Amino acid sequence: MILTSCSTSSFISAHRFAGLAALVLLCLVTTTAAAGPRKVIIDTDPGTDDAMAILLALNSPELDVKAITVVPGNVTAEQGLDNALRLVSLAGRCDIPVAHGAEHPLNQKLVTAEFWHGMNGLANIELPASKCRADTRFGPDLIIELVHKYPREITLVPIGPETNIALAVAKDPSIVPLVHDVVIMGGSISGGNVNAAAEANIYGDPEAAQIVFNAGWPITMVGLDVGNKTLVSRAHIAQLARTDGPENDFVVGVLNFLEDLSEKYGYAGVPMYDPLAVGTAINPALVTTQAMRVDVETRGQFTRGETVANRSNTVERNVPHEGRLWIEAVDPVMPNAHVAVEVKAEEFIQMFLNRLAGK
Repeated sequence: MILTSCSTSSFISAHRFAGLAALVLLCLVTTTAAAGPRKVIIDTDPGTDDAMAILLALNSPELDVKAITVVPGNVTAEQGLDNALRLVSLAGRCDIPVAHGAEHPLNQKLVTAEFWHGMNGLANIELPASKCRADTRFGPDLIIELVHKYPREITLVPIGPETNIALAVAKDPSIVPLVHDVVIMGGSISGGNVNAAAEANIYGDPEAAQIVFNAGWPITMVGLDVGNKTLVSRAHIAQLARTDGPENDFVVGVLNFLEDLSEKYGYAGVPMYDPLAVGTAINPALVTTQAMRVDVETRGQFTRGETVANRSNTVERNVPHEGRLWIEAVDPVMPNAHVAVEVKAEEFIQMFLNRLAGK
C-alpha cells in the first residue's frame, strides 16, 4: 500500500509554478508494505497535548519510535525531560532513548505555558516516578546519529519549538537529504493562538523554525488550521472513560483538565494539536494539504513568529522605472511545505480514542 500526501492539484500547482524540483521536494511517498513501520523521532516539549501525542505514537503499530528528544517550550527543559521519562515508563517502553536537548531558544528568552498545561505540564497529574533512565546523548546529536544510521528512513515529528531540529541541521547539514520527511506541529495560515499572528510552537523559537522551513527537506505543516477543527468534546471523553488502564485513565484526566480550560475561556472543545501531527505521520490521508512557500517572520513587532504562507507560489517582480518601481512580471517561487488545510477530524479522534482505550 502506498501512502502519499501529494494531491493531484498540488502536483499541478507545484509543477506549474516551480517546476519538477518542487514535485520531487514535496511528494512524500512511502511504500509501507515494503518498509514496515515508519521510523520516527519525536521532538517534544511535554506538555499535555505532547503527552497524548507520545502515547498515541507508542500505541500505533504503523510507527517505530526510534527516539524522543526534549526541547523547552510548554515547560522547562528539566521538567520536560522528567515528563517524557514518566510517559515512556507509563507505556512500558524504556527501550526508547529519551534525550535532553537545548536549554533555551536560539535567540530569545524561553516562554513557558504552565498556564495552559498545569504546573508540571501534565495537567497537574502526578504520574509514577519513571523506571526509565535518560539517554546521555545530546538530543540534536542523537537526531544526527539516527538519521545517518537510517538514511532516508527517518521522519522527524517536531511537536514543540524547533530548536533541537535547527541545532541538528546547523551542526550537520548533510542530514537534510537523508531525512525522509518532517511532519511539523506548528504554524498557521489563518491567525495565531499566542496573539493575532503567531502559533505557540513557532513563536517559541522563530529563528529555529525559519531554519527548519528553509532547510530543503520535505515538510508537512500540521498547524492551527486543522488543529482547531479537531476538537474533543465531553462526549468523546466519556467514551474513553468507559474503559480503564494507566494510559487510558491518564488521558481522561488530561482531557478533562483541558476541557475545563476550554469551557472557561469560551472554546468549543479541546484542540488536538500535537496528537494530530502524530496522526498525520500514521495516516497522511487524514489531512488535505496544499503546496505553499512558508517563511517565518522573525522581526515584526506584531507578527514575530507568524508563518507567512504564499498560497499562489508567485511574487511580483519590481524594477526601477522613472523614479518609481514598476511591476515587470510575476515570478514563481518554489513551495517548501505541504500545509494541511482540511482534516477528517472525527476519523482522527476515533482513531486516537481507540488506540488508547483500555491501555
